[in-house]
Amino acid sequence: MEQMLSLFNSYTAQFPTLWLTLKILLLPILPLIIAVAFYTLAERWVIGWMQVRRGPVYIGMGILQPFADTFKLLFKELIIPSQSNLFLFRLAPMLALIPAFAAWAVVPAGEGMVHANVNAGLMYLLAMTSMGVYGIILAGWASNSKYAFLGAMRAAAQVISYEIAMGFALVGVLIASGTLNLSEIVQAQAGNLGIGEWFMWPLFPLFVIYLISGVAETNRAPFDVAEGESEIVAGFHVEYSGSAFAIFFLAEYTNMILVSFLVPLFFMGGWLSPFPQGWGWIGTGGPHWLALKVAIIAFSFLWFRATFPRYRYDQIMRLGWKVFIPITIAWVMVTGVLVYTGVLVPNA
Repeated sequence: MEQMLSLFNSYTAQFPTLWLTLKILLLPILPLIIAVAFYTLAERWVIGWMQVRRGPVYIGMGILQPFADTFKLLFKELIIPSQSNLFLFRLAPMLALIPAFAAWAVVPAGEGMVHANVNAGLMYLLAMTSMGVYGIILAGWASNSKYAFLGAMRAAAQVISYEIAMGFALVGVLIASGTLNLSEIVQAQAGNLGIGEWFMWPLFPLFVIYLISGVAETNRAPFDVAEGESEIVAGFHVEYSGSAFAIFFLAEYTNMILVSFLVPLFFMGGWLSPFPQGWGWIGTGGPHWLALKVAIIAFSFLWFRATFPRYRYDQIMRLGWKVFIPITIAWVMVTGVLVYTGVLVPNA
């Protein structure tokens, strides 16, 4: 065993670039692709259960359905409109997918379990998640289709609107924790009270707004007007098929899983136990607690889709600009007062 470890260390020292590439592929990307595949299966099962009908049951008892869908999309012909901008048409899906994957570099899965434990992780996260809108805009514009362009404008306006609310919500987390490091934000929620130490209580309006804005940010129901079938066919990706459409699909579900991770990290104690630390093993934190919280938030995405009707576009924009942004600004000020008066102590 020791010989294998020494051989492995010598190879990583001789080929650092190759080792870095393998780490990027094996740690965040490959597990994410598998998670997206089974998340789509869970979505069809959960919505089928809620609507009292059957989900996928035929291909491998339904388990292999995501892989069948993947092969179908990969082998379908990629049809490119004759009057489209060929370079931007092919670039747009990558601009949607690459930032969605890159954001995971600073997302911890447990104590010390993070690809890059950088001090400005929150700023990096905001930068990466903000870049996805370029893929949406370019996909609509490069398609040379009025339907796609209209869908892109609607989606971009919606994403930017709710991104502002999400940013202000994270300002409250920054004030409460006193750090931009995601691991330290989780540790700032540690304490003897367990669940009582989580930021979701003093920052409850920001917690609710961040969760709802995350649903809107990913263009999921009931905020999926950008791809309302009865209005504009399929939104900004109406001209995409085959593997190009699969990339947009992968980016959307990757962002959903990312939001499902960020909500527990910022507001629900991350991998910390909801029980007090003095309660023995049940009060000990670990990745299993984070996985449970992520599953709850991921389930809520599916629950919302099966429950709520689609909002009108003017309702969505009014909610973002006239309700969420004023509330987040006001509660950021309240959080500042709580910290100034000593009621909320950063990194306590």
